[in-house]
Amino acid sequence: MKKLIIAASCALALVTGATQAQERDLRIAFDVPYEPFEYKDENGELTGFEVELAEAMCEEMNANCEFVIQAWDGMIPGLLARKFDLIMSSMSITPERAERVLFSEPYYNTPGGWFAREGFSTDVTDMDAMKGKTVGVQRGTTMDTYVTENMGGIVTIKRYTTADDMVLDLEGQRLDVVFVDYPVGEQTILTKEGFKEVGEPVKLGEGVGVAMRKRDTELAEEVNAALATLKEDGTYDAIMKKYFNYDIKM
Repeated sequence: MKKLIIAASCALALVTGATQAQERDLRIAFDVPYEPFEYKDENGELTGFEVELAEAMCEEMNANCEFVIQAWDGMIPGLLARKFDLIMSSMSITPERAERVLFSEPYYNTPGGWFAREGFSTDVTDMDAMKGKTVGVQRGTTMDTYVTENMGGIVTIKRYTTADDMVLDLEGQRLDVVFVDYPVGEQTILTKEGFKEVGEPVKLGEGVGVAMRKRDTELAEEVNAALATLKEDGTYDAIMKKYFNYDIKM
């Protein structure tokens, strides 16, 4: 796979005596596609809310950042194996994950949403009515955990590596309903004819954070400081408004 490398700072900062300041080199992992957070545009370029936020964060940190595409179920193992230094791919902060990785302060929070074909009329909160239905989730997400804990043994749960594969099975009528990050469903399902939102969005977890290795406390401080600056100076809001018509900031 061709590596996507984005230089977060193109010019070297000069210090007293015209010596060059050392820049930090970082590798940041994204699960692609996960529109609108990270995906490839019509030209094959990596883009999305988190990609643009990562670019701004790297510039604020004076870091050269390499962006790495990684399947979701290999995210934490890849981080711990030092294949990359940060995960910035809509990873919700949970107690279980916090035992393995170090999280930044949360930088956004969106609910999970239920989406189905137009003909679907079942109340997703009625477990008797949902019995025997097939529900799609992306493997290892907070949506997966929610459905497993609340509907396990009642519905058939199909888990997917990518959101795109899940949507394809919904279109192919191999799923009755899917439970995904609300903005993902909004932009990948509701934009298609014959689909609708069902039920109410469900708030999950403590928000999304940048994940790092436990020992990288200094890096976490830099990430938190950079994200705080981007929120204070309006950069965060400017990026957010390109992808959402509602506030997802924490």
